[in-house]
Parts: sequence; C-alpha cells; structure tokens
Amino acid sequence: MIRMKKIIIYQILPRLFGNRTSTPLPNGTIIENGCGKFNDFDIKALRRIKSLGCTHVWFTGVIRHATKTDYTAYGIPKQTEQVVKGNAGSPYAIADYYDVDPDLAVDVDGRMEEWEDLVSRVHKCGLSVVLDFVPNHVAREYKSICRPKGVADLGENDDKNLHFSILNNFYYCWGQPFDTGSLPHDCGKEYVESPARATGNDCFSNRPGMNDWYETVKLNYGIDYCDAGGRSEHFSPVPDTWKKMTDILLFWASKGIDAFRCDMAEMVPSAFWSWATARVREKYPEVKFIGEVYNPSLYREYISSGFDYLYDKVGMYDCIRDVICGNRKPKDITVQWQSTDDIKTHMLYFLENHDEQRVASRFFAGNGLKGLPGLVVSAFMNSSPFMLYAGQEYGEEAKDAEGFSGLDGRTTIFDYWSVESLRKGYYDRKKLSVGQKELENAYSVVLNLANNEAAIREGDFYDLMYVNGSVGDDVFAFLRKKDKELILVVANFSDRMDMFNIVIPSHAFDWLGIPEDEYNAEELIGKGYARLTLRKDNSVEVVLDAHEACAYKIVVK
Repeated sequence: MIRMKKIIIYQILPRLFGNRTSTPLPNGTIIENGCGKFNDFDIKALRRIKSLGCTHVWFTGVIRHATKTDYTAYGIPKQTEQVVKGNAGSPYAIADYYDVDPDLAVDVDGRMEEWEDLVSRVHKCGLSVVLDFVPNHVAREYKSICRPKGVADLGENDDKNLHFSILNNFYYCWGQPFDTGSLPHDCGKEYVESPARATGNDCFSNRPGMNDWYETVKLNYGIDYCDAGGRSEHFSPVPDTWKKMTDILLFWASKGIDAFRCDMAEMVPSAFWSWATARVREKYPEVKFIGEVYNPSLYREYISSGFDYLYDKVGMYDCIRDVICGNRKPKDITVQWQSTDDIKTHMLYFLENHDEQRVASRFFAGNGLKGLPGLVVSAFMNSSPFMLYAGQEYGEEAKDAEGFSGLDGRTTIFDYWSVESLRKGYYDRKKLSVGQKELENAYSVVLNLANNEAAIREGDFYDLMYVNGSVGDDVFAFLRKKDKELILVVANFSDRMDMFNIVIPSHAFDWLGIPEDEYNAEELIGKGYARLTLRKDNSVEVVLDAHEACAYKIVVK
C-alpha cells in the first residue's frame, strides 16, 4: 500500500541561501556582496533539508528577472535601473519566462543546465521541486531571448492603439507616455515607455506611485477592467495570453518540476486556471498547483479551477500570528479551521514566507521559541501541507537593513545579501548557538512527526476547545486518531509554565472509538512517558513550560 505523505515545503531564495559573505554591504553589488548559486545545493545541503522533515523544496527566484547587474556580455539585455527595485531586483519582475537567473549560475552560458542538474539532485535526495510561477505581471522591459523558435514574444503582436483586446498581452494607456514623476530619479537613465502599459497591481494609470508595483506590467487575460460598464470578461475566443502562459507552464513541467507555486493567483481569472491546469495535467498528471489567494471568499472557486493547495494567510496565518503575539486567544483558531473545514485538505499553513516578517524578529515575536506552539498546531492540526522559510528553523531575526529593503523584520528579496543563520546552519555549524541548535531540533522533531505518525499525517481531527473554555486563555488542544493510535496535542502559547486539565468529552470517545481505560502514553515531542486515565467528560492533567507543546501517543485497546 502506498503511504500518503503530508507535504512539508521548505522555501528558499537561492540567491541568499548559498551566499557565505560574512560582511555584506547595504546596497552592495553582486561583486561586493556575492550571491548564492545553484551548485550550493549539493547533496549534503539537500539531505539536511530532508532530515528536517521536508518533502518539497520551493525555489524562489529561479526564472530570470530584472536586475541592475549587467549581463550584456552574455547576450542578456540590460535593464533600466529606474524600474528595478534593489540591485538584485525583484524575483517577481520576470524578464524572460524561458530563462533562469544568471546570478545563480557558475557558468552563465550553461545556466539552464545547472538548474536541470539541481532538479536532478533534489530528486535523487527524495525531495520534490516547487517552482515559482509569476502569472500576473512581468518586468517593464520583458524580452525573451530564450523562447523556443517560432514562439512570439509577449506583446510582440499587440495593437498599442487599443486599451484592451483579447489579442493583446498587455493593457495600454491610449497613447499616453509612461510618467516617471513618482519614481526614483537617482538611477541614471530615465525609463521610457510609450504608450504606457498598466502596472502589475492593477494600476491602470500611466503614472504609478512608489507604493505601486511600478517595476512590473500587468498581463491581459481577457478582462477589460476599464470598459464603459465596468469590469467585463472576454474569454471566447481564448485570449492569446492564455495560450502563451500555458505553453510556459508546459515548458517548465518538461524540466521535471513537481509543483508550481503561483504568485498572486487570484489576480488572474479562475477561468484561465481551469483551462491551463487541465492542459498541463494532460501531459504531466502528477504536477501540483499551489495558489497565492488571499481572499477567503475565492478559495473554493480557485480550488475548483485546478489548484491543489491555497495559502491560508488571511485566516489561519493571521490568527496564529496574533495568538503568538498575545493579540488573540487560541480558541480563535477553532473559528479559522471551521471556516474552511469543507476544503481543509487544500489549505496550506505557514508561519513565515518571503512576504511575512520573521517569527524571531522584533516586529513579530522577538524569539523563535515563541513560535513553537504555532508550529505544532499548524503542522499537526490537519493533513494540510505546512511551509517554512529557510532560516526559520534557526530563529532568523532579519535584523539587517539590507538596502532597498529597510529594517522591517523581513529577509530581503531585492538585494544581494547573506543570511547569518543560513551561513551557520549549512556551512559553519560550530557557530550555531545552543538556542539555535535547540530550535532546529524542535523543528526537526515536529516536522518529522507530522509524516512519521499516521494519526498526524492522515488521521481524524477532533478539536477539544469547545469543552475546555475554562482551562485558560493560552492553550489550544485537540486529538488526532488513526486506527488504534490516538494522539493528544496540547500547545501552551503563554510565557509561563502552567498546568492544564484538558477535558475529553463523551462525544470524542464515541466518534473516535476510544475505550475508557488507563493507558501508557509516549510524549512524542519531549521524549517522555506518562500514565493517562481516559474517562468520558473527565480531564487529563498536562504540565507545560512557556511556549511548549506536547503530543501524547496512546495505543487504545
């Protein structure tokens, strides 16, 4: 029998991961600060990721994007600096969908081969590859030099006299030139674009502001956002952009990609996703699609259109973050899972990613250990996938002002930089602090349990909070059960040690089929043992330290 797996995704920005420069300079160039390479992901590094409990590696920033670094010697067009954010550039301002980032290659001319070799190494280590796909927007100076012969470039055949046409790949501002008045003017050459095209965050003005995604251009999927009657859809005949973008998905799937993480998927019509995912799966039926959808009212629509998993950001992430920070009570977690209970297997949980602040930063919890109860709840609560961001397991504090990215508790995606916790964790482990090693071990224990314990991986879930309102305001408790294995999970979100009397109601005994009795229990996280008496509507006494969680495993009679 094939054992199902709980997906555990490790997100990595390769540019940062392998960079071992110990003293990077704010706003430094690639020459000054260095850059990680595909080759830094050797077998040893990949095995460490797997040993953490991960099943998938999400590589962020692989597809070639706009940068201030000059690669014209390799035939790669130079970007105008005024419309590039940071020296390294945003990995979400795609410059060529058929190319990979030359920053990441030792041999720039052989960059695609180096990426293909990395995919092979990942698979050899028993891991799966997740690739960032950016469907909503491209860099302002997008130009594909690597597209297959006979493939027209995006915008190549557009009628620029039309604001909107299903034959066009971009939206145009009726002959108005692009106005750079709101953009930085200390970057040398002034950017010229005429007529102006709509900006990626649905800004249809020819003068985007500093807070707009001014470095990007919105792609046209057949929606007229500015017609006389308001927003209107034009999907028949099939828009040209649908065909081009589906071909790009098929190109990358042919490289052995196991899953696509689709950036800002909700800004692209669900009708496209239905059309595109069906065609990709005709040739590559095992490929998964992970969507960044922030609007909970759209979750079911996008799942129906072909997405396997969606970020549960506005619901579960925001809730657990508030609980960790003491701004909400753990019982609110119940409300969040109930709101998506019918689609629970499609919701992806996380505590960090490139968009969010680091748990250990002073802008979030200020200490990685405070995130552990949130980790246990997110990883153990359902069979949903869980995602972590490289360095999270070491308590990365994001305490640097790297350049374009200021000091904001996030790890930069715009600058050439080196992340101290990753340098230590993967290349100089003797410099890890005792606390970092303890945190890494805690992550490893929790994430490996998520897959090794059948009850957590695929068992039934039973929330105990509805009968434990009097236990306290800092605890979240639930049961997982598979066949004869029962696990009681209790997480203490407070900053003090406490004793909790967790009530297990009669309904749980009946619904899960739990015989009343006295049991030997193994504590899976802390590696201890206890004698627990299970009686209907009676309580189990659990003592937990500050920010600690336990998982008592019982084999029922």
